[in-house]
Amino acid sequence: MNFEYFIAKRLTTSKQHKSSISKPIIKIAITAIAIGIIMMIISVATGLGLQQKIRQKVSAFNGHIIISNFDDNQSEVSKEPISKKQDFYPEFKTVQGVNHIQAVASKAGIIRTEKAFEGVIFKGVGSDYKWENLEEYITDGRIPNVKNQLNAEVLISEYLANRLFLKVGDKFNTFFMKEDSNEMPNLRVFTIVGIYNSGFQEFDATFILGDIRHVQRINRWKSDEVGAFEVFIDNFNKIEQKGEEVYEQTSYMFDSKTIVEKYSFIFEWLLLFDFNIVVILVIMIAVATINMVVALLVLILERTQMIGILKALGANNWTVRKIFLFNAFHIIVRGLIWGNLIAIVLMFIQQQFGIVKLNPENYYVSEAPVYFNWLFILLLNLGTILVSLIVLLIPSYIITKISPVKAIRFD
Repeated sequence: MNFEYFIAKRLTTSKQHKSSISKPIIKIAITAIAIGIIMMIISVATGLGLQQKIRQKVSAFNGHIIISNFDDNQSEVSKEPISKKQDFYPEFKTVQGVNHIQAVASKAGIIRTEKAFEGVIFKGVGSDYKWENLEEYITDGRIPNVKNQLNAEVLISEYLANRLFLKVGDKFNTFFMKEDSNEMPNLRVFTIVGIYNSGFQEFDATFILGDIRHVQRINRWKSDEVGAFEVFIDNFNKIEQKGEEVYEQTSYMFDSKTIVEKYSFIFEWLLLFDFNIVVILVIMIAVATINMVVALLVLILERTQMIGILKALGANNWTVRKIFLFNAFHIIVRGLIWGNLIAIVLMFIQQQFGIVKLNPENYYVSEAPVYFNWLFILLLNLGTILVSLIVLLIPSYIITKISPVKAIRFD
């Protein structure tokens, strides 16, 4: 057995150590490390969870990359049609990492009921639409059937349903304005078959989803004409790269835009979370390290006579320093074990029950999301140990200044 480790282990397990003056200091150090790792794990898990959840919601309604006509239309409404007869549709084979592409078309309208009215955007989708992205947000009913014959089934948000006093099974009138404002608007009567709640009010207050053939008929488009294409990729971290590749592989008549570009204000806001996480990590590690420095100094002061005896027996400075660093390592590990255990339990409770709620108007989600990443947790623990031990090398240097003669006589 390693000599330094053997001595350190005897020091930490001896009865005299458990009743020593340093005992409360050590407990404070363990508590500080535990609280520090709890805060770090939770901040990383919730920060990454929030980023992932918002990215997921934005892409669920828009795809990762949107291909549309090159025009100055800044609204969500489809103005000029695009033929579905493209080299990249129905499979985008020229760009690796693209897993799905779907055709959509949007039309602005006004829902009118007996008690209220709301301006909306009817998003027409076809049989290629990836409903799996929205299924988790459906709170009542089912998804519309757009694969068979044209029907009036639509999916509406819980936000709009509450404002219009509607529920699953209800019918409502929707008026779509024509290009010529002097003409009578088109009227469509839709039936609600499902209600969704994404918690993203920008989408919930705007979109209803139904059959794309309604938009094609209202706009007098052909059956193979759509408003835009939504592209989904495998790895969101490569969205900028894939966005450029998609742009290069499409016609000069088309524009392609990533959701990071389209919703830049959201993703710029998300970048602030990375900075906040870094600040929390630095503060927590600093607090834990300071407490460990104090604990180590107390341990050295308490064991001054032992240091003198070891030096008198021939132990060099580095050997004695390693004994106390092993002792400090033991304290750090105890704090990390408790901290990890508590943090994981708290995250599991939040993930299962959603106890911590958020305002969706400010955070785009109704409850704090949690993202379990064991690699990040492992790196946080290793980083805490490494930084703490490196910093503790400084106070342990005081051991080199202790004289064996004076230390043995120390009282």
